[in-house]
Amino acid sequence: MAAVRMPNPCFNLGRVVATPGAIAALVQVNSSATILLDRHCRGDWGELDAEDQLANNEALATGSRLFSAYVIQDIKFWVITDAEDDDGQRMATTVLLPEDY
Repeated sequence: MAAVRMPNPCFNLGRVVATPGAIAALVQVNSSATILLDRHCRGDWGELDAEDQLANNEALATGSRLFSAYVIQDIKFWVITDAEDDDGQRMATTVLLPEDY
């Protein structure tokens, strides 16, 4: 299944944070979290299988947690946006490495 690509952000990221490991790895590959966050918030879920992409597409409607995985120069990065709170707001998005989870 192809990722849903939105011309504009399809959800609010909330507060954006990154783990020290993810920051160091982004520096190592000469990249930026902004690139990952842009893909994530536009519905490009990266290196996910069809089942996980479908779960994310459903989470856009239900307010559940969103998860993306991207590979840059053989380093895997995850981006996770927390589920909505009782007021329908997403509180935070975290950029991390799988080993940081």
